[in-house]
Amino acid sequence: MRCNRTVASLVVVGVAMASLLLLQATVWAQAESPLTISDGVHKAHMFPTRSLASHLPTDNGPLLYNGGPVMTGGPQGTNFYIIYWLPAKLQNGGSTSMSAHYMQIQKDLIHDYQGHDIGSNNTQYYQTVSGVTTYIESRWYNYYTYVDTNAYPASGCTDIYTPGNCITDAQIQTEIQRVMKLEGWTGGIQRIFLLYTSSGEGSCFDSSGSSCAYSDYCAYHSYISGSTPIIYTNEPYGDPTYCQEPGTPSPNGDPAADTAVTAASHEMSESITDPELDAWYTAMGNEIGDLCAYNYGTNTWDSGNANQFWSSHYYELQMEFDNHVGGCVQVGP
Repeated sequence: MRCNRTVASLVVVGVAMASLLLLQATVWAQAESPLTISDGVHKAHMFPTRSLASHLPTDNGPLLYNGGPVMTGGPQGTNFYIIYWLPAKLQNGGSTSMSAHYMQIQKDLIHDYQGHDIGSNNTQYYQTVSGVTTYIESRWYNYYTYVDTNAYPASGCTDIYTPGNCITDAQIQTEIQRVMKLEGWTGGIQRIFLLYTSSGEGSCFDSSGSSCAYSDYCAYHSYISGSTPIIYTNEPYGDPTYCQEPGTPSPNGDPAADTAVTAASHEMSESITDPELDAWYTAMGNEIGDLCAYNYGTNTWDSGNANQFWSSHYYELQMEFDNHVGGCVQVGP
């Protein structure tokens, strides 16, 4: 289908600390950021769970340009490709779940993102190629969606939060490329592919299980290198327990969906400003969204339940870093 447009707390802390140590042992490139994960060949940059985020060193910026490309918007803007991977069953035989309402909220976000507040904040960042500097533009764009009911592959990893139901980054790449072939989609620096998976389905970056959904990350972005790179994000099902601050309002009355959109917004901003993990990040290796993770600012909409109101839709989204003001903002320059 396609269209346009206590004790428990101690355990969590212990898991977070152990995960952080594992992450620090496996990172490479991007200024040794603990949020850049790698299997030694391929790497990704993740949006950490709130528990893990609370144990990371403070980074106040600024973002520095490191020479790589950004998504300038190009002549026709940045295109977004949404894949909802929703087979009938999980690998262990359990039922999958992703409501039409959940999917609609994700589509609304992606449709509304460019040209509004958070998306506009990207326009201060740029790339320099052969002496020519080009700034990111907040252009109009197309978006496409595909609902894939193809079965999940055999679990390729072991995750403590979704035992028996776990896919690796390699399996995610295979799925994205399979759908691209089916739909005739092509890669390129102006295109982002977002893969959403069902409730109950976890993921780890590789088969070792050292960096996994809900223990380490809530989402991540990466790319498949080549003459036409494939920029993509992994968007596990939104889980407020691990990926949202307690007490955060749900403007859409769907905590899982509202948790998922702030993670997606984080990854979209980072994919645009650092698509190949070599453009905009701090001296500590953190990206535009990392400096403001779980920081929402002031809720001025929907009777205090939302901090963004775009195209008649309410959102509760983390802020993004603005180099001009040296801090997190809800509205860009």
